[in-house]
Amino acid sequence: MFSNVWYKVVMLQPRVYTPEQTAAILQLSKNTIYQLIERGEIVAKRIGKVYRIPQASLSFAFTGLDADLLAAEKADRRTLKQVQSALTAARKRL
Repeated sequence: MFSNVWYKVVMLQPRVYTPEQTAAILQLSKNTIYQLIERGEIVAKRIGKVYRIPQASLSFAFTGLDADLLAAEKADRRTLKQVQSALTAARKRL
C-alpha cells in the first residue's frame, strides 16, 4: 500500500526542467535561457545554486502570458470604479 501512495505522490508532482534541458527543448543556448530568466520572460525557482523551471513556465512562453496579463488588466480597469465605490462604502461603515 505504501508504494502505491508514494507512486501517486511522485507522479502528481509538476514536471520541472534544468536550464540545460530547457535550452535543448527550446533549441536555444544555455546563456539565453539564463538571460530570459533574469528578464522574467521564463519563470524559474532558484534552489540553492541551481534553477528549476516548471513546465507551465514554458507553456506561458509559447501561449503568450503577456496577452493573458493584458486581458486581465483590461478586465480590472472595467471594474475599477465598482471596486473603488465598494471600498469607499466599506470605509464609511468603519
